[in-house]
Amino acid sequence: MSHSGQEPQRRPDRAALVIAVFLAAVAGVMLWDSARLADLGGYSGVGPASVPRVVAWCLLGLAVWTGFAALRGDFPEREPQDPKPVLWIIAGLAAQLMLLHIAGFSIATGILFAFTARAFGKRNLAMTLPIGIVVAFVVWAIFAKLLMLHLPPGPLEHLFFPGG
Repeated sequence: MSHSGQEPQRRPDRAALVIAVFLAAVAGVMLWDSARLADLGGYSGVGPASVPRVVAWCLLGLAVWTGFAALRGDFPEREPQDPKPVLWIIAGLAAQLMLLHIAGFSIATGILFAFTARAFGKRNLAMTLPIGIVVAFVVWAIFAKLLMLHLPPGPLEHLFFPGG
């Protein structure tokens, strides 16, 4: 049995190729969008389209680099992924979006907090939900009452600040 001392050739990394295509697509959209901006650079040559173009060209460079590395199989083997935590966060975001104008900022954001805590391993929703609601209520009070910014109030906010 002979051994040549070479590693077996790795296959192209499909996930990295998808990321490279996504980066190139984002760069293309940014370049297209920055081409529509008026280039009011004046004497300096720097205008509102300058930074988006620089970022787009950097993203395009990263896309090419990622694509070559994916084709060569240079990325290390990844551990298997568990989709459940991501689904908990997505469910929390969806619940917040659906409940924001019905239940108000504090309750909707408290649910998002509890679902995100669940995604990070905190299994007791009966503990994280009230904590999230209290923290979100404090944030709402600071933004809505102190800074005078509009966040949607709900029954909890109306309980503590009637008529506001």
